[in-house]
Amino acid sequence: MSDWIVAKRPAGEAMVGVIGAGVMGAGIAQVAAQAGHEVRLLDAREGAAEAAIAQIAKSLDGLVAKGRMEGGQREALLARIQPASAVAELADVALVVEVIVEKLEPKQALLRELDALLPAGAIIASNTSSISITALANGMRNPQRLVGMHFFNPVPLMKLVEVVSGAETAPEVAAAIFELAARWGKTPVHAKSTPGFIVNRIARPYYAETLALLLEQAGQPAQLDRALRGVGFRMGPCELMDLIGHDTNFLVTQSVFEANFGDKRYMPSLVQKALVDGGRLGRKVGKGFYEGLPAAAAPVAAPAAAPRHLVLVGAGPLVEGLGRWLSHKGLSFTRETHSDWDGLRVGDVGLQLHLSTGISAAQLAFTRCHDALAVIDWPLAPDKIDALAYAAAPKLAGGQRALVEDLLRALGWEPLALRDVPGLVVARTIAMLVNEGADAVWQGVCDEAGADTAMKLGVNYPAGPFEWLAQLGSGPVVQLLDGLFEAYRSERYRVSPLLQRLRWGA
Repeated sequence: MSDWIVAKRPAGEAMVGVIGAGVMGAGIAQVAAQAGHEVRLLDAREGAAEAAIAQIAKSLDGLVAKGRMEGGQREALLARIQPASAVAELADVALVVEVIVEKLEPKQALLRELDALLPAGAIIASNTSSISITALANGMRNPQRLVGMHFFNPVPLMKLVEVVSGAETAPEVAAAIFELAARWGKTPVHAKSTPGFIVNRIARPYYAETLALLLEQAGQPAQLDRALRGVGFRMGPCELMDLIGHDTNFLVTQSVFEANFGDKRYMPSLVQKALVDGGRLGRKVGKGFYEGLPAAAAPVAAPAAAPRHLVLVGAGPLVEGLGRWLSHKGLSFTRETHSDWDGLRVGDVGLQLHLSTGISAAQLAFTRCHDALAVIDWPLAPDKIDALAYAAAPKLAGGQRALVEDLLRALGWEPLALRDVPGLVVARTIAMLVNEGADAVWQGVCDEAGADTAMKLGVNYPAGPFEWLAQLGSGPVVQLLDGLFEAYRSERYRVSPLLQRLRWGA
């Protein structure tokens, strides 16, 4: 690592070049300058670098006005960022970060030009979010010095940086950039160059499962969003896709799908394609899943009467959490720990509320010969959720359906009545996020800590996949995925080998 200029020199003596003066490039230039580096900002568009520096100055004015930066610091930071008019002006930099158009050929051409120009100790980094670092390095004379340095928008605020190694990236280069990102105040994680890296890969199920539910007409966007916000996600998938832009989200999904040779796990959605084809691209055009912003949820109505004679059935983390919440809400219950199912039973009427195992209420009612049955979603954060999804068996009587809703309201949760689809919302989404994280680790893309850090800092998830796994245990996750696999007969729901081994105690 000592051979790399950016690692062995102080920030003031290690100049950084940034090529691409859009929002991301300007943010990277600002962060590098704030860390003490002299920065040269280059863009092929005339005047773009100057405009970006002016925008940086404007954002810094806001920090000064709020007392978060002194005027002298603002001036010093801006003085360290200078526009460049040609690639040749970057000949003496220690690090170049390219942030140009997300296309392979233009990036390759630029990287080869930089490789021929820069001194031997300089590192070249790409901020690509989806293109293989190995492919980008093809044709470079010194491919070992190319590394991915994937920032997240807005760069000055978002902590995560994915440090992505291609097949030829020298370990010392990845280590130097990892340490540099930390000195810049970021939280770096190592990743192997595979489609989507860590965040864009593991995040696919968050969108995909809701889109699949919408295709099956399981519920309305507002219901599905509310269910997932309830377990700690800052935005539901539908409103998040509206914010990102359906054209952008669809292209990323399509890119990951194609890069994985059509793996069904990453298959794009007909629902989202219809939105894109119809010009309903989200907030930027004023219409997507929602017209404008989603409406605020109504407060949870009080139950007509709290059900009596409750029995908490089964064992495991979800059941124990449900029991603690019943006690917190002042609802009396008895325990039945030895059972072949988990959930709640209203003893005097024989009504069963099964925690989802990926099997529909209709199938459970049929196989158990018991019509008084409903399936409820996973109450992962009972003290935070304000709504819980459920699905009723086809022959559940109207009075018993009302009893299900009264019980959920007594627990403080608005009932979200969905079409009877396997896995409901939270259960299938969390299980698939855990499964995708497990596969990423199994395939060497990252380690468990890296997966958790990346998802919490890169997309603000309330927990990482392995934190959810520690909370739930492998058993419920594998059981739910197996239930989905049987229901749909689709490789989309195949269980990661890592989860299988954990389930077997291997």
